Amino acid sequence: MKGKAIYTAKRLVLRTVWSVAGLRYAWRSEHSFRTWVWANLIAGCVAFVLDLSALERGLVIALGLLILAAELLNTAIEDAVDYISDREHPLAKTAKDAGSAAVTVTAIAAGVAWLAVLIS
Repeated sequence: MKGKAIYTAKRLVLRTVWSVAGLRYAWRSEHSFRTWVWANLIAGCVAFVLDLSALERGLVIALGLLILAAELLNTAIEDAVDYISDREHPLAKTAKDAGSAAVTVTAIAAGVAWLAVLIS
């Protein structure tokens, strides 16, 4: 039992290290990721300034974080496609476009949530 707990703790530390490395990479290499981080910081501040319920505040902040997650996945797709080949291919374009569309759809969802919260 003790060995399993140590193993689990080590894996948790490694997952944290890998996640931080991914965040640092995205911050350094992706202008779009940095833009969304700043937009989320501003939106988060606005969410705490406005008279919102905890549920409303949690919703808009969580959706903002999902935009960042989508952007990270988009970065992973783009980098994997670029690693496989530097030649242009219709499937590579489709993969990259779909990743970008995922970010857009997530951002629209966050915008809809903000609109609903502000109207109500």
